[in-house]
Amino acid sequence: MRILIVIAHPLADSFTASVAATAKVALERNGHSVDLLDLYVEDFDPRLNERERSGYFDIPYDTTAVDGIVARLRAADGLILVFPQWWFNFPAILKGFFDRVFAPGVAFDHERSGGRILPRLTNIRLLWALTTTGSPWWVVQFYMGNPVRRLLKRGIAAFCAKDVSFRMISLHDMDRVTAEQRKAHLARIEKAVARI
Repeated sequence: MRILIVIAHPLADSFTASVAATAKVALERNGHSVDLLDLYVEDFDPRLNERERSGYFDIPYDTTAVDGIVARLRAADGLILVFPQWWFNFPAILKGFFDRVFAPGVAFDHERSGGRILPRLTNIRLLWALTTTGSPWWVVQFYMGNPVRRLLKRGIAAFCAKDVSFRMISLHDMDRVTAEQRKAHLARIEKAVARI
């Protein structure tokens, strides 16, 4: 498979970067091709601009400003997102990635009669999220209702790809985990990704 790994963290030496590197090595060891897209390194602009928003219902929708990334997404069989959860949500740069790249004509089509959107990312068969969060698991799950998982699985995956294999692996309470717990989490990531 050709896997696009998207990283969203401003620090090159972050634990997020370690998770992405672990996933990349495990995938390549099993013969997969990996395209690593680090949104910060590539200086991705997350802001949906006036032209993009005003032409949102144009056919074809103009993706000129992000055509390079659109081509990488279209070339992929699988997508792995690696990011921290901040305030129970995506980092702004990753949200902007969805706003600008998961656009009409790329990730979905508008149904002509209005209302529904029709999945267009038929090439994506796997969508995984490898995340960290500073909150304990019970706060994320029970108090907040696991919003990132819901947005990814019920929103982005369901509306943009058909029959996609979805999985989310999170390290909770990130600010208090020990070095041993981080090491164990990386081993968990390696083991899970090796099954792809």
